[in-house]
Amino acid sequence: MNMTNNTILVTKFILLGFPSLGWLSHIILCAFLSLAYAGTLAGNLCIVWAVLRDPHLQRLPMYILLGNFAWLEICYITTMVPRMLSDLVSPGIPISFLACFVQFYFFFSLGATECLFLSAMALDRSLAICHPLRYSILMSRQLCWALVASCWLCGFLWFVVPIILISQLSFCGSNTLDHFVCDPAPLLAASCTSAPRTEQACYALSSLIIFATVLFILASYGLVIRAVLRLPAGARRLKAFSTCTSHLAVVGLFYGSVMVNYVNPAASGSSGKVVTLFYTVWTPLFNPLIYSLRNKEMKEALRKLLGRRRIRIS
Repeated sequence: MNMTNNTILVTKFILLGFPSLGWLSHIILCAFLSLAYAGTLAGNLCIVWAVLRDPHLQRLPMYILLGNFAWLEICYITTMVPRMLSDLVSPGIPISFLACFVQFYFFFSLGATECLFLSAMALDRSLAICHPLRYSILMSRQLCWALVASCWLCGFLWFVVPIILISQLSFCGSNTLDHFVCDPAPLLAASCTSAPRTEQACYALSSLIIFATVLFILASYGLVIRAVLRLPAGARRLKAFSTCTSHLAVVGLFYGSVMVNYVNPAASGSSGKVVTLFYTVWTPLFNPLIYSLRNKEMKEALRKLLGRRRIRIS
């Protein structure tokens, strides 16, 4: 802390995490997070590596999007879990003002990018099912990579203004943040400056990207359902639906938990932490399982990849 005009200004924060948990619960949570982090890295890296090594998958927009999405999940969980593990092992170690806002920026930017990628994947499935004959033109490899670049760029620009506004606030008095990640709610609570407009801007942008992408996904799948119902009942209809179930499962897991936290500003305390833990740890862990178990081409690519590694090792 620094003293300026008899006011103590905070230069470091302490993330409280789950202070009500006992030492045994801390050990269990630490072990769980370590296993979940390792599983997330392994599963998503396998998807990225399978897409990079398989020329067939590299030509398909669906897998270009999936490979980027898997890499996004690796980055997303890495912004939070290593620091959380450090706090569980050695509680009370402060995080600098700069490091806190860097984590804040990447955490929210990657979350916004995930919303955009889920929308892009819904668009891809909609075009593939509704316009199968023109799909290769409507979603060419070049257009797909332009869509990927747009998702990354827009995601990393979405929360720039709120983050700058919050970083300009004065933080004095208590330097503890009642969370395990640098989140706007505890940061605004720790500020000694009232900033209702900054708070409203933050939640407005969160709500906008969540609801806009959800509505786009619902509209895309509305078109998919209409197109599928026109197909004759049987194998073709089941195949069309099966290509969408993996994506819908991921959408349900991610948006169901995110909406609780960032559309409702009152969500805080232990319940808000548990919800945040769910969509930052569970969702990235389940994504590779959902996509690899429900997708025949991905299973075949992973089988080839693992088979080659076994041959090289032997």
